Amino acid sequence: MSLAPVIAIVGPSGVGKDSVIEALDARVPGIHRVRRVITRPEGEQGEDFDRVSVDRFRQMVAQGAFALHWPAHGLFYGVPKTVEELRKQADGVMVNLSRSVLLQAQEVFGDLVVISLTAEPEVLAHRLSARGREGVAEQARRMTRAKASLPEGLVRVIEIDNSGSLESTIDTILDHLQPERA
Repeated sequence: MSLAPVIAIVGPSGVGKDSVIEALDARVPGIHRVRRVITRPEGEQGEDFDRVSVDRFRQMVAQGAFALHWPAHGLFYGVPKTVEELRKQADGVMVNLSRSVLLQAQEVFGDLVVISLTAEPEVLAHRLSARGREGVAEQARRMTRAKASLPEGLVRVIEIDNSGSLESTIDTILDHLQPERA
């Protein structure tokens, strides 16, 4: 039995990764999202995720609970091993990944499609400010990191500008994925 591809949704903070994942999940029945495990503190919101303490995260790593895990922005993130079961039942599985772990993800999952979202700097700045999760200094740091490029050696990358409407972005992504789903 072949496994469905993992569709990594990546891009800078504020680019709209969570909105894109939610919209694709709602619009395409065969593509499912994977809930990440994150050590985000109580009171801080974000995408639909499983919140755990740092100690619990470390226990989960020791128990082999993750297919992939990494640190970023002072937090720990993990993709549960259950992603492999989901890949048997779906046409594709989406996960919000850090650009820093894409080569590792390609090695772990084999069939990886990277959707690299970008947006105009003023759009990113507005979205970061509007979500209210970071202070001004952290927003500035994330804006600086927005220019980071993808690592060399990725096999399948689709670059999408998400400065406009979400509907337009989803249409463009699906146009690019159509050959993948055929």
